[in-house]
Amino acid sequence: MTVELTIVVPTYNEKENVASLVSVIYEVLNEGNWEIIFVDDDSPDGTSTIVREMAQTDIRIRGIQRIRRRGLSSACIEGILASSSPYVCVMDADLQHDERLLPLMLQQLKDDGFDIVIGSRYAATGSTGSLAAHRVWISQFATLASKIILKFPVKDSMSGFFMMRRSLFENVIHNLSGKGFKILLDILVSSPKSTRYKELPYTMRHRVAGESKLNFMVTWEFFTLIADKLLGRIFPVRFISFITIGLSGVFVHLFVLWLQHQIIGSDFILAQTLATLVAMTSNYFLNNSFTYRDRKLVGKKLIQGLFSFYLACSFGAIINIAFSAWLFNAAFPWWLAGALGTVAGAVWNYAFTAIFTWRKASGNER
Repeated sequence: MTVELTIVVPTYNEKENVASLVSVIYEVLNEGNWEIIFVDDDSPDGTSTIVREMAQTDIRIRGIQRIRRRGLSSACIEGILASSSPYVCVMDADLQHDERLLPLMLQQLKDDGFDIVIGSRYAATGSTGSLAAHRVWISQFATLASKIILKFPVKDSMSGFFMMRRSLFENVIHNLSGKGFKILLDILVSSPKSTRYKELPYTMRHRVAGESKLNFMVTWEFFTLIADKLLGRIFPVRFISFITIGLSGVFVHLFVLWLQHQIIGSDFILAQTLATLVAMTSNYFLNNSFTYRDRKLVGKKLIQGLFSFYLACSFGAIINIAFSAWLFNAAFPWWLAGALGTVAGAVWNYAFTAIFTWRKASGNER
């Protein structure tokens, strides 16, 4: 069978929705030349097992089970790369997207010359349906924020439902960051200004089964994508995240110092030592959860990583002090010497921990 359309569906704990999604797609596409590729991030609920069982009796169904690789955007990219069809679609497994748009999307690409067709909740008669108010607000805020980096006046750049020509994907693949929860925004930002797009309105449905993946981590990944597109060619986005978390450590340090020295009455040196240790520990766990989420350390490696992080930060502090002292003695202004010393220490900490603390992917979290 020559496949004309590939539908890529990233999944995590969606076993109850897989069969239903396949069924409704059959209803709208009938016996056309299409396939579905489920890209599952090793769901503990057995989603990959369900997909494999269905694939044994249906050649239109394929599955990719990713081990220790996490992220919706990267899952979509991997699924598209595993296909060879001239048209590719991305949609969720939760049945919130209107599959009835699929034939029209394909027709718009084949006959009307568009490069990408987007299922839009904000175009014309589109709607978020009965989506919870806080989720609507988050989506609308992210859509507004995305205009900072967008080249096109797309109304729903946060949509997870779209279809495009493979030629467009191949044109942008090397510019995609693969970060974040919304691959569409990444594709639009990486596309040339000549890209022809169309938005088709639809009303978002209730999730049928499973739970929404929208959480604080998703929000963090969104801003990571924005930062990568704005500054990625100047600073690695991991470094930006590392520094941001480092700044939070300053507040943790000062709070613990105040609590120990001013409230409890501990000796200053003891309070300062404890504050330093708590701040370093806070920075480590935050970096493990956010900056290096795709390499998240667990179990024994989590403890080993903590001590290597302590070691890196200790050397970083020495470098900071030594370099700033050298600059100050070389007649640099005190504030500049201090700032450059801090930067030198931060660069050391980032480089050392990237090589020795988070050197291998070993995460278990999406």
